[in-house]
Amino acid sequence: MSVSEKYGRTYHYSFSLGTTSDDRINHEWWENISKIEEVINTEKMDGENNCLSQFGIFARSHAAPTVHPWSNFLKPKWSAMQKDLESMDMEIFGENMYAVHSIRYPELEEHFYTFAIRQNGIWLSWSEVEEWSKFFDFKTVPVICRSKPKDYTEESFREHILKMISNPSRFKSIDMRTNLACPMEGVVTRNIESFPIELFKENVFKYVRKNHVSTGEHWTRNWKRAPLNWER
Repeated sequence: MSVSEKYGRTYHYSFSLGTTSDDRINHEWWENISKIEEVINTEKMDGENNCLSQFGIFARSHAAPTVHPWSNFLKPKWSAMQKDLESMDMEIFGENMYAVHSIRYPELEEHFYTFAIRQNGIWLSWSEVEEWSKFFDFKTVPVICRSKPKDYTEESFREHILKMISNPSRFKSIDMRTNLACPMEGVVTRNIESFPIELFKENVFKYVRKNHVSTGEHWTRNWKRAPLNWER
């Protein structure tokens, strides 16, 4: 039994090329997104999904706090903010970038970037995500742009996303297989306003590029810490 609800699986756009056999696809993405007044597009980073809640630091499973060594750097921060998280019934979700996965980021500035905050069964608006991230001294994942779906057709919005995915990461991006520059891993699109957790599928979408490298079975035994840009 989980002590809290884990972050839901984000459904792929139907034209996302980086899907695998166990990924979920939203074939009604345009019907959903065209009902939203404004969305924000953020960079999908190649890290581990971590949640900081009153109960601890969690990876994908919320059955028990994570014991992954690459999450240890968050423990002092979590200890300092635990009472605030408890009093506000708040859960902060972000990309843990402490370990290098399939992409190396030469200009990485931090090891944790917030991408969502859940409170009392609601996913907070992006402005609230930014405000609370600043309060807890976290940065958010890079924002690519804001978009108003009413300004697009289904085809032009698809092209809009594909244009984003062709660019490198905000922190530059190196493919660990080839050691060559590569595009960002993906794009996450979400409703800029708040929405209830049961409507997650209709409000959050993602695109992952084709041939995104996946870590091998021995990665957890051979992982390496990602240096920050000022340490180089």
